[in-house]
Amino acid sequence: MIGVRFGVMAVLLLTVPVASADPVAAPVADPAAAVDEKRGRLLYLQCRACHALQPGGAELIGPHLGGLLGREVASVPDFSYSEALQAQSFRWDRARLDRWLESSGRMVPGNSMAVAGIKNASDRAALIAYLEAATVLPAIPAAPAAAPTDNRPAP
Repeated sequence: MIGVRFGVMAVLLLTVPVASADPVAAPVADPAAAVDEKRGRLLYLQCRACHALQPGGAELIGPHLGGLLGREVASVPDFSYSEALQAQSFRWDRARLDRWLESSGRMVPGNSMAVAGIKNASDRAALIAYLEAATVLPAIPAAPAAAPTDNRPAP
């Protein structure tokens, strides 16, 4: 009976909608479509042969993914992008990344990313969730505030 209760509780927990603190997060219409970040981490293993999560790592075939969401397309300094990608003008967001991961060749014909794509929408959602968390660039500390100057002559 304990197992049955736990099973019911688990189902209830999985089906109760939770308000997101992220105002940009897309609403989840179907609780079963909730993103599994662990799955995204496993899916990233396919990507890491060519892409580092952050700048400053080893030079790989593809550009690093640090700060990817919100970044201008083809904008990593010193990376040699294809002409097809350089001709694009957009910022990466979840929807564009989803289209790219489904079929980069269909989204930008002539790009040089040699990957067939991820056909499963829930796998793409899991990978995007993982990348969103793992590619956030560390905040640059603000310069210390200058001490106020008092230009009055000393008494």
